[in-house]
Amino acid sequence: MEGEDVTGTVPEAGGYRAARWVTDVFAPQVLVIGMPPVVGLLSDGWPGAAWGLIASALCGGVPALVIAAGVRSGRLDSHHIVDRSLRTRPLLVAVAAVIAALALLAALGAPALLMATVGAMLAGLAVTVPVTLWWKISFHAAVTAGTVVVFSHVLPPAPTLAVGAVITAVVCWSRTRVTHHTWPQVMAGVVAGAAPAWLVLSLSGA
Repeated sequence: MEGEDVTGTVPEAGGYRAARWVTDVFAPQVLVIGMPPVVGLLSDGWPGAAWGLIASALCGGVPALVIAAGVRSGRLDSHHIVDRSLRTRPLLVAVAAVIAALALLAALGAPALLMATVGAMLAGLAVTVPVTLWWKISFHAAVTAGTVVVFSHVLPPAPTLAVGAVITAVVCWSRTRVTHHTWPQVMAGVVAGAAPAWLVLSLSGA
């Protein structure tokens, strides 16, 4: 069983507290719930934000509820699911929820960019879920990097990518600082999140 510390370091008060705050604020559930309405608002106004709320409820809300129930029952160690061996069921729920969201949004005629955003989520899961079955890749890093790529399609790309790179680096630092991941694990997460998102958005033409 994997414990809290994967790096062999001993937490220190100041930096550790800041890292815990970053890792909570930029948790995958938070980003997946918060991103679609903002993307929808920026691309298609308030109607787009409404579409985004549908995506949020399915892609982020359903997995978050499953994880919360698992934590309350004692089946999961925390909402970050530090123990890799406990991740399979929640991740399969997340995959099913994103597929359901994609099918529903397609059937209802959602905006192209929002469809591509949900498609990017599914592509990211297609990469990270198989990897996490044998190696503890960082979902924090993957979701943060993917989110940056998505926002670069609705905001000025250069400054968005520059600011996003800094935020992603801070998230990666926080995951290693709280000793939940090693640097190879967070760097792999960045690639696994950014590359599929960029590919899907580029191919969609959204």
